[in-house]
Formats: sequence, structure tokens, C-alpha cells
Amino acid sequence: MKIAVIIARILLGFVFAASGVVSLLKLGKMGGMPTDAMTFMTLLVAHNYTIFIAVIMLSGGLLLLVGRFVPIGLVLLGPILVNILLFHMLFQVPGIITGLVCTVVEVFLIWAYRSSFRGLFIAAPKIG
Repeated sequence: MKIAVIIARILLGFVFAASGVVSLLKLGKMGGMPTDAMTFMTLLVAHNYTIFIAVIMLSGGLLLLVGRFVPIGLVLLGPILVNILLFHMLFQVPGIITGLVCTVVEVFLIWAYRSSFRGLFIAAPKIG
């Protein structure tokens, strides 16, 4: 089990760190998307939203690769995965497989590091 967690952590970390670097250096092309998706992505790029997302992807990916503060990396990457899944569900369904695989790996890692998230599921004491 420990080896599976390490492999999953490194694979997910590499995917997001590499994607963050590609986005920051603008090495990828935007193409082959429907018109609505292209319009949406053009707006995100024009307003530098993609730079912000790339920095978060790179940070979360590096945290997973280094193996230190993995729960923080998982928390950073969670909303990114939600946006990836929503984008593909709304605009480009054929590309959703990568997002689904990354989401399954993320959920597996959250389960593996569940002790770090235990405080989120404890009921708060009633005040007054």
C-alpha cells in the first residue's frame, strides 16, 4: 500500500508540475476546441487567470513530488481538478478521461492521508 501511495503521489505531482510549467512558459497550443471553449479559454488567457492557475498547479505538484506537506498540495489541486472536470463536461467531453484519472488518484491520496484531514470531520462544539 505504501508503494502505491508513493507512485500515485509522484505521478499526480508530475502531471500537475509539468502542466504548470507548460502553462507558465506558454509551451502548449490552444486548438481543436469548440468555439465556445476557445472563447472561454481566450478570456482566461487575456485576463491572466491561467497564470494564477499555473502557479497553483506547479506549487501543488511540487508539494506532491517533494513529499512534504502532501495534504496541502492535495488541497491546492482539488479545486483545479473540479475546474478541469467542469470544463470537459461543459465544453469538451472527449478530453475528460485525463481529468477523471487524476481525480481518482487525488481521491485515493486523500484517503491515504485521511488522518491529516480528520479535523475537518469533527463536529464543532456548540457555543452558548
